Amino acid sequence: MRRRILIPDHVRVVGNGARAAIITDRRITGLSADVIAELVAEVGPLWHERHQVRLESRPRERAVGAGAKHQLVFIDRLLTMLGRLRHGAIHDLLACWFGVDRSTITRAIGGVRPLLATRGCTIAPGIRLRTLR
Repeated sequence: MRRRILIPDHVRVVGNGARAAIITDRRITGLSADVIAELVAEVGPLWHERHQVRLESRPRERAVGAGAKHQLVFIDRLLTMLGRLRHGAIHDLLACWFGVDRSTITRAIGGVRPLLATRGCTIAPGIRLRTLR
């Protein structure tokens, strides 16, 4: 059974066809689509919770909902991180792949890496990720 991942319409992301190709081609992430769906279900709510806590921890200068919106939804952030871990892809390459700025990729990876580390998914520098084992 495949899980459907709902993405808000107001978020600019890589096209659904490209995302589906990334998820289904195991050579890109090293993980099956089912494992990626499990990661999204497990780590996605943790990322959202951390993001909300960070937003609420500082005084608001703008109305709720104002300001810049995320250019990458969580699944795109996760795919970026997996591509970085598996192939050691540089941030400029990932930025071109997802159609965003390099700094967006850097923030995305910085936000997802600690969450994967708490799940036990860490690697030593110079080693490419093959599987979650």
